Amino acid sequence: MGNPLHERRTAADWAAASQVIEITDKIGDFGELSAIIEADLGALDADKIPADWRDSVVEGRLEFGFADAQQMLPTVIWQARVTVDAVCQRCLQPFRLPLEAEGELLLLAFDQSADGFDDYEVWELQQDQLRPQDIVEELLVMAMPFAAMHTESAACKALSAEEGDNEEEMTTPFAGLREQMAQDN
Repeated sequence: MGNPLHERRTAADWAAASQVIEITDKIGDFGELSAIIEADLGALDADKIPADWRDSVVEGRLEFGFADAQQMLPTVIWQARVTVDAVCQRCLQPFRLPLEAEGELLLLAFDQSADGFDDYEVWELQQDQLRPQDIVEELLVMAMPFAAMHTESAACKALSAEEGDNEEEMTTPFAGLREQMAQDN
């Protein structure tokens, strides 16, 4: 039996089977996600690109079911996490960026609507059949920040340099404005 992430079925078929898929695949198995990471890392010198960046493991879970008793509205509860190699947009150095995302999707046909199910994010299906890997991949791509940056100043060379500069002299252009305005009145 193959990997259920790669199988194509209708959303109703996945939900009717109450399919649960445990995810433990490598980033290299996700084409679009890999292409985005590769393009980001392409800004680095070749010797700074981590050789094993495609081997980071995507872990998670997909659980299909129905939102309604009539079994007309397929859903998937999902969670995924991975640590990707990225380039800090401040210091232009590689770093490890953890991505974690979760949610509940209502899988609807393009012309279908579902009022009263506000707890779900609507996912409009472009085709009759879906492949769970496509869901995971798109949601991880959406979880990626527009501009990846170190979160800790100690790790970022650009922030460390700025903090050193700020200690010497800090210019505040409007520092005396309030006093000037008070004197003018």
